[in-house]
Amino acid sequence: MSYAWDSTFSALFERCLARYRSGDTDYSGYYSTEDLAFLDSIGCQPREFFDFVEDLAEMNEPSLTTAVMVASVRRDYLAGIMHGEKSDRVLDPASLPAKTSEVDGIVWLPRILVKARAKLRGELDPNTMFCCGGDRAFLKRHDIAPADFLRAVWAAGDDDAKVIDYVKRNSRA
Repeated sequence: MSYAWDSTFSALFERCLARYRSGDTDYSGYYSTEDLAFLDSIGCQPREFFDFVEDLAEMNEPSLTTAVMVASVRRDYLAGIMHGEKSDRVLDPASLPAKTSEVDGIVWLPRILVKARAKLRGELDPNTMFCCGGDRAFLKRHDIAPADFLRAVWAAGDDDAKVIDYVKRNSRA
């Protein structure tokens, strides 16, 4: 399923989006056993997938393309760095930096940085979304695509200074 995983993702996304737009907003019945196996194989949680569907239906963003790109980074990280082994950790949402936290004068960066690292490792709590409305506002303000931010965080490892530099270099804010 590696060659066409993005087509499978897109078809599932479109099917779920149509279902949501038809009035069925309870994602618990959206997925077949095969769908769940597919999502698991790329390191995507069912709730996380639904959050992208819901936000597109309700707020007209992020796009399907953005969802595929974000999923691609997670999929690559799972395969290349984690060697297909899933983490058993879950980030406690209460441990996230406050929405008003800042580093080097950049508000929201401490929060999105923790979320991005957890996203890469597949450790986000089901009720926490990487690329939520607040994340998107931050990324728009700094003119950084969500998947590009994830890849920059991946490349930086544990070095926050590299991420700060990346945001400053790319920001138009």
